[in-house]
Amino acid sequence: MQLTIKMAPTHKPLILIAEDDKDLATLIATQLDFAGMQSQICHEAKHVERFLERNFVNLLLLDVHLPDESGFTLMRELREGGNTTPVIFLTGENAEVQKVKALEMGGDDYITKPFGFPELIARIKAVLRRAETTHDSMVTENAAVSQQPFVFCGAEVNPQRLEVTFPDSEVESLGRKELGIVVYLAEHPNSVLTRKNLIHSVWGIHADVRSRSIDQYIVKIRDLYKRHGLSLDAFRTVHGVGYIYDVKEPE
Repeated sequence: MQLTIKMAPTHKPLILIAEDDKDLATLIATQLDFAGMQSQICHEAKHVERFLERNFVNLLLLDVHLPDESGFTLMRELREGGNTTPVIFLTGENAEVQKVKALEMGGDDYITKPFGFPELIARIKAVLRRAETTHDSMVTENAAVSQQPFVFCGAEVNPQRLEVTFPDSEVESLGRKELGIVVYLAEHPNSVLTRKNLIHSVWGIHADVRSRSIDQYIVKIRDLYKRHGLSLDAFRTVHGVGYIYDVKEPE
């Protein structure tokens, strides 16, 4: 009797190709298939946004010049909406200022047309490896144990140890989701933050989390601070919308 061993299917990363040149987009998709990757083609920015609202992708190949919106504008809108998908920009422009702009706004790489497909595949694999390594240190979508300690409402939050040190010298453990919420608030002071954006930033863009669930985590944070005599007056609920971390600027 012959024993047949079935190998587990290898995960194929999904690459979203945002390119208005249909022939080039098809060629890229073919090369990605040869390299063991999946692909999805979108020719307009609005199609990219619609696809990302419903699907997870491992990487976005983003043409700087799309017919309805620039790639730079699209990436900024995605980041503001909590989407952290790695991005490699594609463009026919070789100006250094464009490359610097792409990288400074959070792009992971920048490739100038025309390019060789072996180079493109190599760069995609390099970004995917970096993204996987980075994700290893993440405790939520927006918070990592590699982040430096910071002060939130009078107490020092230490992401590296998942702890909070209070002025009374007491140290308390902080849950993963609570850390993600505090990090998001600390990074967005003096702005009204919707529950939807907060959920997407901490749980992920496709998370199915109800507002009541996030309110329970907020209560835990408030109770933690209250036990050590700290007020969270700066962290207020905006009824019907979300929250605000209201920090007074030094005079």
